[in-house]
Order: sequence, then C-alpha cells, then structure tokens
Amino acid sequence: MGSGITFLTLFNNKGGVGKTTLVYHLAWMFSMQGYAVLAADLDPQCNLTASFLTEEQIENAPKKSNIYEAVYPIFAGTGDITTPTPLKIQTRLAILPGDLRLSLVEDELSLSWPRAGNGEERSFRVLSACYRALLSAAENMGADLVLIDVGPNLGALNRTSIIASDYVITPLAPDMYSLQGLDNIGPTLRQWRTIWSRNKENCPLKDLPLPQGKMEPLGYIVMQHSERTGRPTQSYHKWIDRIPAVFHEKILEEQNCSLSVDADKFCLARLKHYRSLMPMAMEVQKPIFNLTSADGAFGSHAQAVVNCRDDFTKLVQKLVMRIGLSLDNE
Repeated sequence: MGSGITFLTLFNNKGGVGKTTLVYHLAWMFSMQGYAVLAADLDPQCNLTASFLTEEQIENAPKKSNIYEAVYPIFAGTGDITTPTPLKIQTRLAILPGDLRLSLVEDELSLSWPRAGNGEERSFRVLSACYRALLSAAENMGADLVLIDVGPNLGALNRTSIIASDYVITPLAPDMYSLQGLDNIGPTLRQWRTIWSRNKENCPLKDLPLPQGKMEPLGYIVMQHSERTGRPTQSYHKWIDRIPAVFHEKILEEQNCSLSVDADKFCLARLKHYRSLMPMAMEVQKPIFNLTSADGAFGSHAQAVVNCRDDFTKLVQKLVMRIGLSLDNE
C-alpha cells in the first residue's frame, strides 16, 4: 500500500476458534518487538475492546476514539468521515474501540456494493469509509501495522473490513465445523477480490483513498488443541491431519495436498489454549505472556507463561518475515 502501513485481518467463518484472543496477543507481541500497532475492533460484539479496556474506560472513552462515530457522517448523509483518535494502551499500541451500532451500517454497505459497479460516487465513499478511518488513524499514530478483528460471518460489514486487508490469517480449531468454514471463506474471498478489483477502477473520485482488496491468504493458525506428552489427543488428531489439504484446496485452489501440518509452510503456528491462564490474564487485563508471580503465575503456571511468550515470539517473527515488515531504524 502506498501508505506503507500493513493491514492484517484474522478471520474464520466459524466462531469460537479463539480469533479475538489471538488478535489481542498478536497486537501486544508485535508492539513488544518494536512495531507500532493499531488494533481495530470492527466486530459489533466488541470482544476485542473488552479485552483491552475496562468497562469504566469504555464508558468514559471520548467519542473521537470511536470507529462508529468516525464513519457515522457518511452513513447519515451529513458529511465525510472524521479521523478517530485511538486509545493508547502503551507506547506502541493503541485500540480503536468497537461499537454495537456498527451493525446498523450493514444495510447501507450491502446496497452500496452493487452500486459501485455502476460508478456511483456515494457508494465508493460508503464502502471505503471504514478503511479511510482506519488509515487516517494509523497514519496519525505512525502505525506500522493495523490488526483488524471481525465477526464470524460473511456479511457486508466484514466484506468492507476484509477488502481493506493486505493479508488474511485464518485461525482454525481442529474440528469439523472449523474446516467447513473454509468451504465458505475461500470462494467468498476470491469473489470479493474479483468484484472489488473491477469496481474500484470505475471510481469517479480519483483522489479518494480506496482499499486495494489484496486479501492475500497468509496462512492458518491451529488453535485450542489439547495435548498429551506434546501431541494432540486422538479426538483432534484426525482433524489436524485434514487441515492442510482442505486449506490448500479451498483457500489456495491447490489440489491433492499431502503435506502434514508441521510440513506445511502455510501453517503459521500451532498454539495451545492455555485455558488455566486465560481467566488470570483477563482479570488483570494482560496478555498471558506478560503474567508474573504477582498475578498468580507461579509453579507450572510460570512455565506456561514462558511457553506462551516463546510461541507468540516465534509467530510474530514468522509473520514479520512473511509480510516484510521493517522497523524505521532498520
């Protein structure tokens, strides 16, 4: 992208795979490794917002920090977007809080999608509203990366969010329904990419920043597997074995993949659920890998914290290489 800011969305049509938890921890780890990160909550359920902020912080957040308030003038027909001001979490990490009212823009986004094919000016303003709000906020804070959290559906709001993405990562649980979600994701993303690539060429507003619609599949992350002696339990093993073939067929349109998960370069990581540490982390509003003995992480929990930190450090380093991110001082 011309801005030099990378947009990355984590998405699966199947809910309950740990997507928001993953976005939260990735945002922290990228920032801890020196990258300026804007976490954007475009899921009207606002779970990412609740991970970063207390209820009091959410209630007292200024309107200018709210993504819905930033795009509201477009949908109300009263003006253009405003630039939201993200809430600072720490030096290199900020969040644009979500809003339940984002669900109200679905109809307008849905109507604008086909109208853009006819070159209608307002439709391009509507379809690019979320992207332009995120871009302006990211530019103002000097972000290297925008991490976007979306809901588990193929609706118009998600379409608008995902076409803003340079890359898409698919979190997967090793179960039947998670893999079935790939049946929907692959063809849908290809359709969105094709239609948007064609339609944006018809935009009459040549100076309007538009999402590029790249949406390159970066890979998948296997989440929430149970382990015994370092290997997945038998109940999950058959689904893990099927992941590479299904991902390559449905997402990459590559047939007859016989790779194992461990040999597949598109498997970005296999992450434990760390179930016992999650309530502790939520209580103190920290990522698991930042828990200390003062938070109650001692004994076996302390080792799990170290393991979690190692897992996410390796994952972020791999993503940095795949995406081609670089620090300003490099």
